[in-house]
Amino acid sequence: MRASLAKRPQEVAAMFDGIAHRYDLTNDVLSAGQDRRWRVATIEAVGAVPGQRVLDLAAGTGTSSEPFADAGVHVVPCDFSVGMLGVGKARRPDLPFTAGDATRLPFADASFDAVTISFGLRNVVDTAAALREMLRVTRPGGRLVVCEFSTPVWRPLRTLYSGYLMRALPALARAVSREEGAYAYLAESISAWPDQQGLGRVVREAGWDEVAFRNLSGGIVALHRGTRPREGTEAPRKG
Repeated sequence: MRASLAKRPQEVAAMFDGIAHRYDLTNDVLSAGQDRRWRVATIEAVGAVPGQRVLDLAAGTGTSSEPFADAGVHVVPCDFSVGMLGVGKARRPDLPFTAGDATRLPFADASFDAVTISFGLRNVVDTAAALREMLRVTRPGGRLVVCEFSTPVWRPLRTLYSGYLMRALPALARAVSREEGAYAYLAESISAWPDQQGLGRVVREAGWDEVAFRNLSGGIVALHRGTRPREGTEAPRKG
């Protein structure tokens, strides 16, 4: 099945349940291996040290969480797709996989030193609400890192990328994953997503401070970073 751009949580979760078993392989093929570079850049941006607590949202099967755990970081992989979590738990039973909705996180205030979400914020029904929840569970002075598809900055690349998304990607995904609908949704959701500056505004309005972004792969992906203001220096919020 595929979800619509209304992004109803049950539909999106069911869609990811259906592609869980071939999800990592498909991502590797569709990105020509670039997803590994993006994952390394995200880990470096989080900058967690052994002993710190990191919440990895939209963690899926846990491939984004494993490097944190292997480095001695207390990472909690969280996702609302039970199918994805099941695949991850079978591979890494040592990780504390947790089912949770990004707009209603099952964690106490200020529980984590950092929160990160890779290629998942775009799938949440209420982006601003999710960013506010991430702020709530992050300690004052803690970090946010969002890795998400964005807008290529070079016009010829933007044109090529748009053609790949709308025509080649669904067909290639069908060949690898035997599932086309979910990846047609992927292409449509990327096309409808705000550009780097637009997402930066949403992050700031949710209450994060020191918001900045860095382009990866010419802007096909962007890393947005933010800091939870320390007490007494709260950033203005909207919504």
